[in-house]
Amino acid sequence: MSTLSPTMAGMSSLLAVLDAVDAQPMSVKLRARSYELLGDLTGRTVLDAGCGGGRAVAELAEHGARAVGVDLDPEMIAVARKRWPAGEFHVGDACELPLETKSASYYRADKVLHTLDDPARAVAEARRVLAPGGRAVLLGQDWDTIAIDSDEPEATRRLVHAKADSLPSPRVARRYRNLLLDAGFTDPVVEVHTAVFTDDTALAVLHRITDEQSWLAEQAERARTNRIFVAIPIFLVAAQG
Repeated sequence: MSTLSPTMAGMSSLLAVLDAVDAQPMSVKLRARSYELLGDLTGRTVLDAGCGGGRAVAELAEHGARAVGVDLDPEMIAVARKRWPAGEFHVGDACELPLETKSASYYRADKVLHTLDDPARAVAEARRVLAPGGRAVLLGQDWDTIAIDSDEPEATRRLVHAKADSLPSPRVARRYRNLLLDAGFTDPVVEVHTAVFTDDTALAVLHRITDEQSWLAEQAERARTNRIFVAIPIFLVAAQG
């Protein structure tokens, strides 16, 4: 019998999915691309908002940055500190960052803004903490644009939309460019990359979308017979502060 509380068990489950997704070659490539779009990292202060388990903070530090991870969840921050003891991590709100005005060179938010009721406020906060000439990079998926192969297309559409509608800002990724412009950023660069899952990670991702057993049973059979297919477009937008 598990001794984990429901909250801890939920976080453990989420971390397992995040770890599996982060280990995918596409995810590794996307993180590297986000660092590249920021610019020269050596000696620069980089804020990673919604840092979760802290992997990006550790990678940014390996590139020579002073990487600062901020997450609202104290348990996530505890995990990050344990995993990456050399990192700098703080419990904090993406809309009220624990950094001084104009104190950071770069800002990064990966899979974060869809969890916020007011993403524009978070982007304005990013603008506040960035020094003149700083850059911001936003990454994430639009939760209404997930392609799933299924024998039940109508049920699939319903479940994807239901998941999207359960989130505070499910379609914010398509607004990244305009959010940055509205906050005073300039020269946005927009890229779309597609994450494709055809193994057990796909099934783990789908379990984060729904717990409808009959639909999941078909997907489990697809996974068993090497026929599962999930494609998720990831929007990546960088702009100058």
